[in-house]
Amino acid sequence: MIGRFSFARLGAMVRKEFIQVRRDRLTFAMMIGIPVVQLALFGFAINSDPKHLPTAVVVEDHSAFSRSLLASMQASDYFDLVETHARIDAAQGMLRDGDVQFLLTIPTDFARTLVRGERPALLLEADASDPAATSNALAVLDPLVRSAMTAELRGPLASLATASAPFEWNVHRLYNPEGITQYNIVPGLMGVILTMTMIIMTALGVTREIERGTMENLLAMPVRPLEVLIGKILPYVLVGYVQVLVILLASHYVFAVPIVGSLAWLVICVLVFIVANLTVGITFSSIARNQTQAMQMGFFFFLPTILLSGFMFPFRGMPHWAQMLGEILPLTHFLRLVRGIMLKGYGVAESWPNLWPLMVFTAVVLAIGLKRYRQTLD
Repeated sequence: MIGRFSFARLGAMVRKEFIQVRRDRLTFAMMIGIPVVQLALFGFAINSDPKHLPTAVVVEDHSAFSRSLLASMQASDYFDLVETHARIDAAQGMLRDGDVQFLLTIPTDFARTLVRGERPALLLEADASDPAATSNALAVLDPLVRSAMTAELRGPLASLATASAPFEWNVHRLYNPEGITQYNIVPGLMGVILTMTMIIMTALGVTREIERGTMENLLAMPVRPLEVLIGKILPYVLVGYVQVLVILLASHYVFAVPIVGSLAWLVICVLVFIVANLTVGITFSSIARNQTQAMQMGFFFFLPTILLSGFMFPFRGMPHWAQMLGEILPLTHFLRLVRGIMLKGYGVAESWPNLWPLMVFTAVVLAIGLKRYRQTLD
């Protein structure tokens, strides 16, 4: 008979659990690491008010008014004038490729028309595929520039310094002119869902074989480690494409998200992204000792991925060190690809700067997974 409740037996069970947690080093590291990562990301990296947004300028009127206008924008925290072009097509190419967030065009007769009191028009084109990345900057633009131009409107021009600006802003929100959130979120969900499901499903691959005792059958088979890895990856490629088909149908018929680019090219880019995530899952499964550890590693990878990729928060709003980390993650590049193809009509040339990092990532992670899998076999 065990008898009545015993604090001694309870203490023994508590000590036993602490010993077990201490021996499971990976789980213990996750318990400490996840709160630290969350504090670092939410405390330092996440920013819903992006500043220092790269801005290209086409100046066709080199007057004192133009210089004051550009100086006021440069002095603000929201605009970084990174390029000044003489050709409008080159500047528009930078905007389309995502190299800059804004493109300002100052027309040839800007100063002369302004002095006449005819309110010349300035064209500001914005990459509004992510509305959150541009809304705050556009909101402060008019009062910022109007206060700066007051210094130039003195003497005979003092009558132009009225409550409203002496010129007009023609703001063109490109790629998402109505600022519809679904246009940005729904294509991004494709990458988020694929990342979560592909990594988690394949992370359980090798560990499931070990726990069920079927790893011995694989060891006895005349197959190479690379053949085993590819054999485990290929079925999930089909699963990934089924998910992509569902998301594309929902985005088009439910959320009315346009698909400006080639659907065939999107399918090819999706394949590269799926394989990149599958190699991560296979690598995790070859490192973990059981399915619980594999699941923990998958979520530990997924957390910074969704926060640093630009899906939940504007990518350019993060500090430089966080952007450097984000550039390593496959989801960061895929978000640019899928949004670029669907909203901007990206082709091969525009996609390549974000496609080759996915290929390099896949090759590196596959090599690590292959090496770890050989050790598992040993």
